[in-house]
Parts: sequence; C-alpha cells; structure tokens
Amino acid sequence: MNVAYGRVSTIEQNLDRQRKALEPYKIDKWFCEKISGKDTDRPKLREMLGFVREGDTIFVTDWSRLSRSAADLLRLIKILADKKVKLVSLKENFDTSSPTGKLMLGLIALINEFERSNLLERQREGIAIAKEKGKYTGRKPNQYNEEQLKMILAAVVNKRITVTEAAKRLNVTRATVYNILKKYGIDWKGKK
Repeated sequence: MNVAYGRVSTIEQNLDRQRKALEPYKIDKWFCEKISGKDTDRPKLREMLGFVREGDTIFVTDWSRLSRSAADLLRLIKILADKKVKLVSLKENFDTSSPTGKLMLGLIALINEFERSNLLERQREGIAIAKEKGKYTGRKPNQYNEEQLKMILAAVVNKRITVTEAAKRLNVTRATVYNILKKYGIDWKGKK
C-alpha cells in the first residue's frame, strides 16, 4: 500500500503543494496534519505508524515533514525498518530500501552520534569550569513536604490518582514517583 504523510506547521498553511507533489505515486491512504514538527508526538504520525504494515511504502515530500531533528528522524526510520516499511522522500531523492539509501542512513546515524558526543563533551567541560568558579551547584532538590508526599502516595495506592498525576502534583518525573514508592516498600500497582 502507498501511504503519504503530509504536515504543515500552522492552521493557516495548506497541504496543496505536498498533495500535488505526491499525486504521481498513487497514494492509497493519506495522513495529514497541521501541527508543529518540533517533536514526534503528533496524532496523525502516531496513527500512520500504527497503520502501516510490512511491504507498505510511506511517501513524504521531504524529511522536515517527518521530523525537524536528525535523532527523531533516525528513530522513525528505525521503527519503519523494523516493520519492513519502505520510506521515500522526494526532495532528498531518498529511498530506504535502496543500497544508497541504506548508506545514507548509516552516515546520518554517525553524524548524529558525533554531534551528540560533542554536545555531551561541551556540557561536561562547561560544568567543570562552572564548578571551578563555584557557580555550579548541581540540580536543585525537589521541593515537596513530607505531609504532601504522604497524601499523594496514599492517593496513588488507593488508585484515586495515577502515577502520572502524582508526578505532576509533586513536580517530578514518573520515575521519581516509582522510586519513592519503592523506597516506602510499595510497588507501582499500589500493593505493599
């Protein structure tokens, strides 16, 4: 099946240019949305990823329709490769099933890894310099009192709120809530 994904960033924009460019490819199913591409948490993108099956081909006019970041793009490409779904980008003249496409994916992955390593190295250097100057004190501890914590944990245990809601109320991650529950001997399902 030929599937197309089209995206524009704002409601005022339209998808006409993308639809026209993909017209010659006899698209069987369209997934279009008007939403920012800053991350991959988009309803139609998720729907498309759940819809496609082995042997399908996804067409996009260019990579930026799928993702604005190389890391997200590689993750999406890996998801599709695992499902044995082919991906074609018109602007980049790129086809993940071709030998050249596979080579380019490898190069993109290496560049992404290189950029990430450089970023982490610069971050470590910056932290070391800030520590030398006495300006880096690390992450601030979470600000919640014991009484508030007990009330929220009781609500989780009694299933009045979810772990996600508890994390929001405490202004921490879900992992932190799980760690706190574990510290008190309570598993995530609220059992002792």
